Amino acid sequence: MKNWRIVIGYVCLILIAISMLYPFFAMLNLSLVPNGEIFNQGGKLIYSPITLDNYVSIFNKIPLWKYFINSLFVAVVTTVGQVVISALAGYAFARMTFKWRDGLFLLVLITMLVPPQVNIIPLFFLMRQFHWINTYQALILPGLFGGFGIFMMRQYFLGLPKDLEESAKIDGCNIFSTFFKIALPLAIPAIATLSIFTFVTTWNSFMWPLIVTNTESMRTLPVGLAIFKGSFREVTLWGDLLACSVICTIPVIMVFLLGKKYFINDILQGGVKE
Repeated sequence: MKNWRIVIGYVCLILIAISMLYPFFAMLNLSLVPNGEIFNQGGKLIYSPITLDNYVSIFNKIPLWKYFINSLFVAVVTTVGQVVISALAGYAFARMTFKWRDGLFLLVLITMLVPPQVNIIPLFFLMRQFHWINTYQALILPGLFGGFGIFMMRQYFLGLPKDLEESAKIDGCNIFSTFFKIALPLAIPAIATLSIFTFVTTWNSFMWPLIVTNTESMRTLPVGLAIFKGSFREVTLWGDLLACSVICTIPVIMVFLLGKKYFINDILQGGVKE
């Protein structure tokens, strides 16, 4: 009876995996089909004929590499910056004692309750006052600070054993040495998880880059893809759009695969109670 339950469980997991992976497979497959043949495929599992014309076409029609580099640069810098700031702030809230610590942390939690759309207008006026419209500063700086990242890192540091840090202090380590040599290496699973969340969120960001960029040289990939779609008048080039979508998806998949081991470890550690 137990074996049957295991088999049924694996079958269910396989069916769920197929249902989630098939849309991506269909997108990838249709991106290799000529524009005129996409709606003539019927109920085929694998579409044909296969060609790379759509990928060649989009690189000739729009500066896709420029959009890609802009998105990659903004996502990487934002991710690194938010991880550094969140780790430092999270450790301070978890291990340091200072005046108004709990009140400041409460303010951090309150920022998580505010919808991002509420901050768009004040941030835009702030960027304009600093003359940062249509610059990397406007694309990156608002994403460096996040209540979720600080809260996540604080909770992780609270779960670390204090004995290791106390031993480090006995050996002569100050708070910075303890943080960089003891706490930070132990927090790699949390850092990887936060990095994945931050990278994916920044990479897929559309509204803010659309508002603060006004030239083609500063557009990110989601904005460039939306403007490319809006440039169609009579016929929508679905093959070109699908090819762009595949290119947009590849970095996200690569980041997740690189941090998958630490991401899963973080989830498993979070589910274990001593």
